[in-house]
Amino acid sequence: MNQKGFTLIELMVVILVIGVLFATFGVFFNNTLISFLDQQQNSIELTNLQVESTRIGNVIRGATGIVNASPDSLTLYSYFNLSDPYVSEVTYYLNSQKNQLLASVTPMSANPPIGQPITSETKQYVIISKYDYSSSKGLFTYYGLGQNILYPPITDNNLIISVGINLISPVAGFNNKSQSLNLIISLRNRSIVQ
Repeated sequence: MNQKGFTLIELMVVILVIGVLFATFGVFFNNTLISFLDQQQNSIELTNLQVESTRIGNVIRGATGIVNASPDSLTLYSYFNLSDPYVSEVTYYLNSQKNQLLASVTPMSANPPIGQPITSETKQYVIISKYDYSSSKGLFTYYGLGQNILYPPITDNNLIISVGINLISPVAGFNNKSQSLNLIISLRNRSIVQ
C-alpha cells in the first residue's frame, strides 16, 4: 500500500526544527534591535548635549558680569534671548537630585548697574533632562589669566576670564557609563583684570 504525506512524527520534527530556528533568530534579532535602539538614543543624547552646550556657551560668552561662581552653579548677566532689550540675570544650576541641569532667567528693568531684577517674571528652564553628575568634575570650572584654574571660593569674580562647562549624560543600556562634552568659553564682554 502506497501512503502519501507525512507521519505525525515527521511533522512534529519539522515543527520543532522550525521553532528552534525562529527562537535563535528571535534572540539574535532582539539583541541587535535593542543594541541599535540604545545606540540611536545615545546619539540623540550626544546631539542634545552639543546643542545645549552651544546655547549655554553663547549665553556665557556674552556675559557682561558674573554674580556668583561655584562648581555646580553660575549666575551671570547676559542675553538669554536675543530679542531681549536688556540682559537678564541667568543662573545655571543642578536640581537637588543633581540629575537635571536647569536655568533660572530673571529679566532686568535695565542693564546693570542701574537695572533691577524683575523677579515676578522669572522663568525656569530644563536645559538637560538627564544629567549624570560627577562630583570629581563639577558642572563649571573657572579660569583666570593664562588659563590657570581658579578654585572655589572665588573671592573676586572679575578674575574669571573663561568658563569650562562639563556636560555629562548617561549612556543608554549601560549602568555607570556616561558620555561627556567639555567646553571652555572665553568671556568676550569682560575686561581682563590684571
